[in-house]
Amino acid sequence: MSAVAAPVPALIPAPRPSADGDSVSVLPDLFVPAACQWLSTTSGRVALEGYSWMQAVHWVAGSGLYMPRRHRSHGPRTFGPTTVRVAQELAQLSPCRPGIGYLVRRTGLSERSVEYHLGMLREAGLLAYIVKGTRVRGERAQASEFARMIPVEYDVALGIRTVLRDDTAPAYTRAVCGIAETGRERMAELARMAARKVRRPRSKASSRTSARGVEKGVVTAVLGEARCTPMQVGTSTGSSAGGTYSPPEDKLASGAAKSPTPKKPTKRAGGPRRLNKVGRRFQLARELVQELDWLRGCSVPRIAWVARGVADAGWTMTEVRGWLHLRGEVLRVRRGSGLLAVLLTNAENVLDTPAKRTEAVDQWRGAQESARRHRIEQVRARTERYDNDWTGPTSHRVQQEVAAAFTKVRETPNGDRAAFATYDEGRVIYSETTPTTSGVEGLNDDEISATRNDARQRLMMGDTSPITVAVDTLGRETAEQLYGPALVRRGLQLAHGARSSLMTYGSR
Repeated sequence: MSAVAAPVPALIPAPRPSADGDSVSVLPDLFVPAACQWLSTTSGRVALEGYSWMQAVHWVAGSGLYMPRRHRSHGPRTFGPTTVRVAQELAQLSPCRPGIGYLVRRTGLSERSVEYHLGMLREAGLLAYIVKGTRVRGERAQASEFARMIPVEYDVALGIRTVLRDDTAPAYTRAVCGIAETGRERMAELARMAARKVRRPRSKASSRTSARGVEKGVVTAVLGEARCTPMQVGTSTGSSAGGTYSPPEDKLASGAAKSPTPKKPTKRAGGPRRLNKVGRRFQLARELVQELDWLRGCSVPRIAWVARGVADAGWTMTEVRGWLHLRGEVLRVRRGSGLLAVLLTNAENVLDTPAKRTEAVDQWRGAQESARRHRIEQVRARTERYDNDWTGPTSHRVQQEVAAAFTKVRETPNGDRAAFATYDEGRVIYSETTPTTSGVEGLNDDEISATRNDARQRLMMGDTSPITVAVDTLGRETAEQLYGPALVRRGLQLAHGARSSLMTYGSR
């Protein structure tokens, strides 16, 4: 008969003898201080993949060697399923550089809880810093990068043998070269645990809901069971047609029969959507950006924040336009949102009633109508000026000067020659004699120079009426003798460009 020794699993290191020589032994405590939580100072070895690392995590969770409350007075009490769930997320990262916000979204824990469990993994020797993250005010936070480690206690408990293949390499690069027979069964069990995923525990509310469903007799269908009805409310394989009640056909035709299951009211198709406070702010902001030229390109959320007071008071786009008309029009805007914030200051308190807001809207619409009529009159006058007979300048001063010039031209005798000055692109060029033409020779040099200087100054301001009046009444040749060919040509060019929508002058 062969004697085969029963396998004795070695789950934890051998007990440490007491100092006084008693037979009582104390299990070793698994704890890594802060100074040894770096890759350069750790005593463990780097896990080659997340699967073998999760085996070590499950071993630490089941061994009970690491108790967080032995080293601090706050935080989690044990290394439990929540810490294992955090470790599962870390095992899937390569490189292992998790952000706190990422782990919060993945696990559903708070930031403080995530920080607690990361600290527990470091203290248990399962994580080691490669680069520690930074939290500098005013700069973007940098996440820490970890190395997934397997503690020495794990190798000792399972009888795992390691070897350093390169003598010049650091100690944490040790590789597994074998395992004791006593640790194979425990290793297989840890492998099955590492292959399963630890889920988030169900809330108490959902547990109470399922318990109430069981009390009422509602059973959820399970794979492999027969489905007796379309609603799946029972598990019997027999027919339930004998207990089914069908209403008479006359009630079905008249619509008197009602379904025992109440139906939820459906939303009306195409109905207006009811906005909340934030929705009304954004709706008013979009309308303001579209309607006001000086708000084009501004951020809609910023305009919504600026106009939050009037939006909460129930103002419409038209009422805001009426209030801006009362505050005054603007010609040059450098920052639209800032100007709107200034103009809307205390607006909801000044026009606090619908009647006041209606009056402001009426004034704004009256001003718009007046401006529209004024533009129509200007266009009509300009059209009549260029398309119909000449009506003369509208300015009284210009009318007097033109009348005086025409009087002098008519009184000038013909046949004389005089010194004649001409303008050529702003330069005065005098010629000794000029061709004599009737109606101009009687003017002396000072009068001609004063007339041309006045016409040139008016031309620089965009007023071409002296030149166009002279051309229309005296003709092109006489006007060129009076004002010079260059000045007449420039004036006619500006007068022709004023009728085009592609040219604007007189304003910046």
